[in-house]
Amino acid sequence: MSTDSDIFRRSERTPQAFAEVFDRHATSVESFLRRRLGPDAAEDALSETFLIAFRRRDSFDRAWDSARPWLLGIATRVAARHRATEARHWRAITASMGGEHTTEGGIDEAGVRMDAAAAIAALAPRIAALSARDRETLLLLAWGGLSHEEIAQALGVPVGTVWSRLNRVRRKLAPPGSQLTRLTWIGKELEDGRLGAGA
Repeated sequence: MSTDSDIFRRSERTPQAFAEVFDRHATSVESFLRRRLGPDAAEDALSETFLIAFRRRDSFDRAWDSARPWLLGIATRVAARHRATEARHWRAITASMGGEHTTEGGIDEAGVRMDAAAAIAALAPRIAALSARDRETLLLLAWGGLSHEEIAQALGVPVGTVWSRLNRVRRKLAPPGSQLTRLTWIGKELEDGRLGAGA
């Protein structure tokens, strides 16, 4: 089976070969976009993501076998543009109504729609309060299913930056001393084999 790098090389001579990349990754990219934008906007964003990927396929790092992190990086930027457009529309609607139907922070809340399970819904206000960079990093991990190295590739940052952002997210989403923080760190210590048998 060909790697995505092989397909990108073939697509230089035969552009139709790029359809294989779409077939392999469209489902995961669409799932990621649905969670970020909702079902209506996800379809348009998916098309835009793959159009950009096709046009920029020569910029894909051929050292990577899978294009999934690269595609999710593009999808992250497309989703950000869609949310910014939505926020502009909300501001225009609000202005045309003379502000009669606004709520405090309504534009920011409209720009950050979370269509997720009940546990995530409870965290939505705190996730929305994260910086855009931290939120993108978290969502690529949680919804995109990317490794730390793949997130770094998708966002064009060092792996250490990904670790720092996720550590900051962990602290912001789980207040110090909370059960969630303790369980997270115990889980990390267990993964690393640092927690003794007496714990």
